[in-house]
Amino acid sequence: MITTVTLNVAIDKSYVVDELRKGEVMRVRKCTNTPGGKGLNVARVIKSCGEDVIATGFVGGHTGALVEDLLKKEQVPFDFTHTLSETRTCINVLDRKGTSTEFLEPGGEISKKEIEDFLERFEKLISISDVVTISGSVPKGVRTDFYVKLITMVKEKGKKVILDTSGDLLKEGIKACPTIIKPNRDEVRALFNLAEDSWDLIIERAKELQSSCVEMVVVSLGKDGALLVTEDAMYHGKPPSIIPINTVGSGDSMVAAFAIGLMKQFPVEDMLRYAISVSAASTLTMKTGSFQEEDRKRIYEEVTITRL
Repeated sequence: MITTVTLNVAIDKSYVVDELRKGEVMRVRKCTNTPGGKGLNVARVIKSCGEDVIATGFVGGHTGALVEDLLKKEQVPFDFTHTLSETRTCINVLDRKGTSTEFLEPGGEISKKEIEDFLERFEKLISISDVVTISGSVPKGVRTDFYVKLITMVKEKGKKVILDTSGDLLKEGIKACPTIIKPNRDEVRALFNLAEDSWDLIIERAKELQSSCVEMVVVSLGKDGALLVTEDAMYHGKPPSIIPINTVGSGDSMVAAFAIGLMKQFPVEDMLRYAISVSAASTLTMKTGSFQEEDRKRIYEEVTITRL
């Protein structure tokens, strides 16, 4: 089983408009509510892949109750710690050109008692999990080194852990030596304060991250696929050319696929091919964190893997 951690859960509202125009009243053509936060996207994709998953994190208030109701409808199992603060709402505005504009609320403050309750719950979940994924930001009241504690707890029980975050949370989390980290190109550049992000620099920094104690470093590259670095080898996986409908959550889909690959002990190249096919297929649907299996299978056969 896979446990997904989302500390900063949200309701993701997607607004579809003809054109986003600043300073004008906008008529929304379509609005959808989705249980959000990166880890919930991961959980949804794992479920779609037919694997056992349970989502955990913090939820609270009326918005938190809506998150749980929607997850029940999607048949995604969860075990959340409930908080006094209201779960946040995030808005993604999509126009007819495919441009995405996101408004992300920070999330309410979490108390020390709520953190203690979560850690107790989390320790029990680790025991029944093969892989744990930790994704996204943290709400107020949670320290930037909190992921170090979570990763350490997972590793102490001999389980695999994937970290997908950015900034100081990533910088701190790396110190606990997660099994996989999955920054995107911009996050690598920010982590190393790079003025540019040439291909050679990305490769160099990915190798540096891997040698620091991370088993596998995956740098997601959008339409160019992903770079995967291990101690022994380096691969570039690239999907076929497709016309995306919604790219939001494609990185989370990649994390979900890598978690499945770890659980099933796929060879590295097969794991990369599978992850890229799931990620690319997820961009072909409007709903975040979902894909059509026929799309994934078709893309899987067309992914190219190059050993660098």
